[in-house]
Amino acid sequence: MSLAQALNRPVTARAFWLGVAAYVVPTFPIGYVWHLVIFAPVYRDLAMYRGDVIIPFGLLSMLIQGVVFSWVYPRVFAGRSAWLRNGVRYGLALAVLSWSFTTLAVAAKNVMTSVPTYMLLETGFTLVQFALVGPLIALAYRD
Repeated sequence: MSLAQALNRPVTARAFWLGVAAYVVPTFPIGYVWHLVIFAPVYRDLAMYRGDVIIPFGLLSMLIQGVVFSWVYPRVFAGRSAWLRNGVRYGLALAVLSWSFTTLAVAAKNVMTSVPTYMLLETGFTLVQFALVGPLIALAYRD
């Protein structure tokens, strides 16, 4: 399949919005519980986040990501093999991409008390998040 064919691949609105939901619905509670409940004291000790987190900004960020990730999936991964295998591969690809800008870049630019602690926490979060959402997005597009 050529790049032009992949970019023009027909996608149903239902599959697209299910893909968006497959990203946002698990990511929001996982992110909330991970960052603001379970590991809140550790993140507080890192001294890098604002005290009054703006949750609507986080949700908007997730919606934008969900739209992009759902749009990309059928153009890059769908139809290659079984949906679960595609989902695991897609989750791995998204995890590497996400990790590069939510973990590496943040650690490089932000002031924090412990870069290794931040790297460990965010790497764990990224792995949990994309181990779940990769297969769910693939399931949304399953034929």
